[in-house]
Amino acid sequence: MNYCNIKFNDIADGEGVRTTLFVSGCTNRCKGCFQPETWDFGYGEPFTDETENTILNSLEPSYVDGLTLLGGEPFEPSNQVALLPFVRRVKERYPDKTVWAFTGFVYERDLVDGGRKHTHCTDELLSLIDILVDGPFIVEKKSLMLQFRGSENQRVIDMKKTLLSGKVVIWDKLIR
Repeated sequence: MNYCNIKFNDIADGEGVRTTLFVSGCTNRCKGCFQPETWDFGYGEPFTDETENTILNSLEPSYVDGLTLLGGEPFEPSNQVALLPFVRRVKERYPDKTVWAFTGFVYERDLVDGGRKHTHCTDELLSLIDILVDGPFIVEKKSLMLQFRGSENQRVIDMKKTLLSGKVVIWDKLIR
């Protein structure tokens, strides 16, 4: 897997102060995407052990709330394979830090068992994620008034509660 950017001390892509990893590769190709260069799976730099360690070390300070996965598309099948062992390491080392992920796929259509982007990694990866922002960016539904999302169709899902209840649960801290 390649990545195109890492933002340290990011306050835009999830609750609190975060380290944000932007992975490369996306087949969604949303009209109006804010970084279409990330559609290319070969764009950016290889995601290496050194990259992982840099991110892990950036999460150490107590003021850093967690990790955010963005793209490109973290839930492209090949990206899931690369991200799963890394997110395991994050949760093992920092069990109290949150993991957010943004996906252009729709959780109950694409990521559940039988969904078009479900792989042998998906269920475990989702179990390690605290908040999933799902749905494609739709430029006609764009709003600058939305918290943590770009278009009105996107949802901020509490994955822990969703997995426990078996139905989508919207994050209760969301400002509507």
